[in-house]
Amino acid sequence: MHTTLERVFGYRQFRPGQEAAVGAVLAGRSAAAIFPTGSGKSLCYQLPALHLPHLTLVVSPLLALMQDQLAFLARHGIAAASIDSAQSREEGAEVMARARAGELKILMISVERLKNERFRNFIAQVPISLLVVDEAHCISEWGHNFRPDYLKLPDYQRQFGIPQVLLLTATATPEVIADMRVKFAIAETDVITTGFYRPNLNLLVEPVAGRDKQRRLVDWLGARPGQPSIVYVTQQKTAEQVAEHLERNGIPASAYHAGMAHEQREAIQRSFMDGRLSCIVATIAFGMGIDKADIRNVVHFDLPKSVENYSQEIGRAGRDGLPSDCLVLANRDGLNVLENFVYGDTPERDGIRAVLDELLGGVRDGQWELMLTALADHSNIRQLPLKTLLVQLELRGIIAPRYAYFAEYRFKYLIDPEELVARFEGERREFIAAIVATSQRARTWCTVDFDALYRQHHAERGRVVKALDWLQEKGWIELESKQMTEVYALLDTRFDPDALADELHAYFKRHEASEIARIQAMLALFASDQCLSRRLAVYFGDEQAPERCGHCSVCHGQVAHLPPVPALPPLAGRDVAALCGAFEQRHREQKGAEPSAECLTRFLCGITTPLFTRLKARQVPGFAALEDYPYAEVRDWVAQG
Repeated sequence: MHTTLERVFGYRQFRPGQEAAVGAVLAGRSAAAIFPTGSGKSLCYQLPALHLPHLTLVVSPLLALMQDQLAFLARHGIAAASIDSAQSREEGAEVMARARAGELKILMISVERLKNERFRNFIAQVPISLLVVDEAHCISEWGHNFRPDYLKLPDYQRQFGIPQVLLLTATATPEVIADMRVKFAIAETDVITTGFYRPNLNLLVEPVAGRDKQRRLVDWLGARPGQPSIVYVTQQKTAEQVAEHLERNGIPASAYHAGMAHEQREAIQRSFMDGRLSCIVATIAFGMGIDKADIRNVVHFDLPKSVENYSQEIGRAGRDGLPSDCLVLANRDGLNVLENFVYGDTPERDGIRAVLDELLGGVRDGQWELMLTALADHSNIRQLPLKTLLVQLELRGIIAPRYAYFAEYRFKYLIDPEELVARFEGERREFIAAIVATSQRARTWCTVDFDALYRQHHAERGRVVKALDWLQEKGWIELESKQMTEVYALLDTRFDPDALADELHAYFKRHEASEIARIQAMLALFASDQCLSRRLAVYFGDEQAPERCGHCSVCHGQVAHLPPVPALPPLAGRDVAALCGAFEQRHREQKGAEPSAECLTRFLCGITTPLFTRLKARQVPGFAALEDYPYAEVRDWVAQG
């Protein structure tokens, strides 16, 4: 393995932890590599992949991460490819053909790809030596960035007979590591951690009142002109406001968030990576897969979501080993916003029951078809928790995913329809003529009528979609598809919907409590009177960090006493009916029922749900009237009222 390290990758020696991880995999064992951000986790699968007899299958959560790693592998002459949503059908088919022929050493996919029955059938025919799970903390319900579909990876490993697994992550607490180990049967000795202490990062926490934060940020960055810096904020509108404020004060900066057009985000990211732009004000949409070695400053303008997020975000600083500053402008002002995100993701029990009723009532020939947006509307459950709920039903053996398809296809002619039909002969001409004849044409767009095509011409849906894709590739039509429909097989109808709704609701409440505890743990870290570097390392189970680092704000003698939240008038003096009357009336008119206490609490705290979007709740007097109060306090007050 040392020969390969030098010959293929050009390194003389392994970085800490790499040799142990690579050695475990090459000895035929499953392993977990838990190394800080930017310390070479990827090599732990890239090198073994060259020595293993069959394919290495890598599950990665982000397209950007995949593209970076594929570019690296291509530069080193390693046969690797991905199957992803940005590819055409032909490109995907070509990658599959190469994997079948044994030409690929590494195949990268997103976890969602495994929901597709056709892809599962394909992968079941390809011998796989190793399953690699990147950002493996997504597996654990008790970790941050939980991705429901990751929960099924242990099942997939068994289903495809993959002998070994390698888990990679930078942020896993002892509890999450234990969870991952059990799920994948990894021996304790094969969990390799290299410690979380980064001696070049100066962790600084400054208590600052909300109204003073922008001024303090300008002073702080102004003293470090031109240094590559990331400023993290919670909300998109804050990113815009802070970037504008920095610009006005002579600090060139650009906002970056998920609400921007993809091309705009790409351009901003490129200019930051190239050094043309030194400061980015970003939501957490920015950073995954960012491998810029010389980021000197990471500022948390708003509180991060958790200690794990904080660790991941500061991990982008100082990858070149040079000293870098990580500053938190800390107060408790934004705490309710963070907690409200958590409360808003907990489905009401009635919503869970609505999904179970939909499942029992919507099955045809053993199959259940659903559109996530419509089901989210119907059950008033946000899409991420709804996906979690569906995965929980899978794990209980009640449903199994089969495939997904777009419910609606429409196209626009780029050449005359008669000319289009004339380009074919015989049976093909009849088939294309049938598509033209049965598609309902509005002014510009034609909607494909799959039922009519099947009734009149016995044309299978798959063949029609294939033909439309081909016509688009030829440049003869422009094609659009929308409304993704997911198809599940119903495996078990004998469950008691009431008991199951209770059980699932209790599961979500446990998750809610653990997320709230995570926010409190983060506050405790920032307000700590112990060395911050030590405290952070111990959170992740690293007892090897020095007792005092000598370069954090606590070691400098500055313990952060976070300013208290401005006192709010007691709720006892407020009138529930006056605040919620208009909303209750609208709810009764449109839903024919009284809103629950949970629903009213969300309304008063300004938490959006699918139902509120439909009722246009934001425009109703009283929406977000109590957003400055803690959610739990508002909930108790509403229940008493």
